[in-house]
Amino acid sequence: MSRHQRPRESIRRPRRLAAPPLRFFLPVTLLVCLLALMVLRGMATNEVFHDERTAVSVDKGTVPPNLLTGGPIIDARGAKNDHPVSYSVPDHTVVLSFDDGPDPKWTPQILDLLKARHIHASFFITGSMAARNPALIRRIVADGHEIGLHTFTHPDLALQTQTRLAWELGQTQLALAGVAGVHSSLFRPPYSSTADALDDWNWPVTKQIGKLGYLTAFIDSDTDDWKRPGVDEIVKTAMPKVPGKGELVLLHDAGGDRSQTVAALGRIIDELQAQNYRFTSISEALGASNAMTPVHGYQLWAGKAFIFGTQIAVNLLPWLVDLLAFVGVLVFARFALMLVLASRHVWRTRRPDFTWGPEVTRPVTVLVPAYNEQECIANTLNSLAASEHPIEVIVIDDGSSDDTSKIVEEMDLPFVRLIRQPNGGKPSALNNGIRNASYDIVVMMDGDTVFEPSTVRELIQPFADPAVGAVAGNAKVGNRDTLIGAWQHIEYVMGFNLDRRMYDTLNIMPTIPGAIGAFRREALLQVGGMSEDTLAEDTDITMAMLCEGWRVVYAEKARAWTEAPASMQQLWSQRYRWSYGTMQAMWKHRRAVIARGPAGRFGRVGLPLVVLFGVVAPLLAPLIDLFLLYGIFFVDAPKTITAWAAVLLVQGGLAWFAFRLDKEKPWHLVTLPIQQVVYRQLMYLVLLQSSITALTGGRLRWQKLRRTGEVAVPIVEA
Repeated sequence: MSRHQRPRESIRRPRRLAAPPLRFFLPVTLLVCLLALMVLRGMATNEVFHDERTAVSVDKGTVPPNLLTGGPIIDARGAKNDHPVSYSVPDHTVVLSFDDGPDPKWTPQILDLLKARHIHASFFITGSMAARNPALIRRIVADGHEIGLHTFTHPDLALQTQTRLAWELGQTQLALAGVAGVHSSLFRPPYSSTADALDDWNWPVTKQIGKLGYLTAFIDSDTDDWKRPGVDEIVKTAMPKVPGKGELVLLHDAGGDRSQTVAALGRIIDELQAQNYRFTSISEALGASNAMTPVHGYQLWAGKAFIFGTQIAVNLLPWLVDLLAFVGVLVFARFALMLVLASRHVWRTRRPDFTWGPEVTRPVTVLVPAYNEQECIANTLNSLAASEHPIEVIVIDDGSSDDTSKIVEEMDLPFVRLIRQPNGGKPSALNNGIRNASYDIVVMMDGDTVFEPSTVRELIQPFADPAVGAVAGNAKVGNRDTLIGAWQHIEYVMGFNLDRRMYDTLNIMPTIPGAIGAFRREALLQVGGMSEDTLAEDTDITMAMLCEGWRVVYAEKARAWTEAPASMQQLWSQRYRWSYGTMQAMWKHRRAVIARGPAGRFGRVGLPLVVLFGVVAPLLAPLIDLFLLYGIFFVDAPKTITAWAAVLLVQGGLAWFAFRLDKEKPWHLVTLPIQQVVYRQLMYLVLLQSSITALTGGRLRWQKLRRTGEVAVPIVEA
């Protein structure tokens, strides 16, 4: 350890930037709510918890014999649970019952026909269809028909647990209460048939239904209309087997094409009326009170809240799907742009005959703003001492409370000047340095950054072109041996550096990194120096230069090694400030969109790209992960994982390409899958919190990160 690297002392630091609890939990809550809405919508569309299995049994040993030879309506409620009874529809009476609805296309046609004939029927609804079509439920009730339950998602209850059975009924009652303000005590199991079809699989379900207070309605005649056997066949099977005997007829008003059912219904009514049959609901046929009872209070409002949430979910998800498609287009468009334009940049700048112009050999000024950098400042200055290019270094101590200035003085380097000032923030320190700079090219670096010997020379060569006002260097993560460091290393190489090549080619470079950048002093003075209007002074100054017509380019060989945040809290603090500051800079230069000349070009090309790729796409990217979770748990896990793996493979290919361009060893990419799951979510939370802060008018101050001084002068191969 250098004698100038002091052990870290326990000094009082400014309060670290911590997300206020509300703003921290709001992004998480938003994600959870979106996932909940997706699940709610999946339930309403019978996609979540969908189960098409059916039980098959021929044993009837546990079924009471009187039920197998009795009527289609079984009462196993209360005291009758151990001694159930069955009821038949009276003679010359027909109950028309419709399952699986309501359907927005077929149910209205059936209701119109029944209303024209002044006939009441029984509709066994599924909760999922009721939640999606509340107006039809209200119309069924208003027209005097009876509603029974047919579960929420239409599973075979013989294969479900008692908990699932109670949930299916409870959710359907909740939906019914929400849309019509009623509950029903009438139930028909999915995939049921006549009472004599009861067996040892579904009899326990019927008993449990009775315990819960429901009357179970099976059927006398199954028209099999769901098979679409033809109108004549449907009419034929609906007719009573014994003339004059009462019948409970099964039809369907949902679940597919029900045109044959609608066509057959009128003929069924006409033929049965010709045989002197009357039509009624199940409760009317039994001479019992209506199975539907009004609900009030908590049950009513809980149902309304459920339907309100379901309607939001049903209407919102198509927008989410469109947003997901938009995100996908953005992501792959960005991939394509980076591949093409970064390749073009490399091809142009690495040609043997490429040159910016005559070699720049004149001395330059290097500004090092420092605030409590005692752990790092010695490494920074030692790296500059090895510079291959003539430099003067100005260290601006921005009111440090540690030994930063003392270390600089003790090093006694002849090319270093120390300026002390009261704490005023990084822009103030840099402006002080600019005023005291001796040369017309100014290099800016952070106090925790180290340069390679050739960095300054490589960084300033583009200034041979008089149109160039600023140059972005190649920032590298020095502490990449930890998991967090490896993730940031991938981000720097894959994101920042590929982006800079792309933006350089388009001549719309939006940011000069604070760790390594060079500026023409003339250009700095023209735009008023470093501004304190934003927390991203590097982005602000770069955009200002572009608006004034200066070129901003990228020098990949000018490498700087910086100490990335070593913990999630520090990373959060840093990225929160970056994101918020970038938004401030974009808002500050928003008028460039309608400006003319160079400002207009940046405003109409550069700003939209920064907004799309820097804000919109990252904010919407978690939709990919939400759909991933939804697909794994509720839809098709193998296909979902395969699709996600394909996207990850594309990202991995792009990352490998970026690492190859930067001549980096790609072994850190083994952490890429975890980075996509964990790191990306953190960046989303940071960006969303920054957006909330911006929208609510919140203010942030400059934040000092804790440094360790572990990044030293790198060993560079010749």
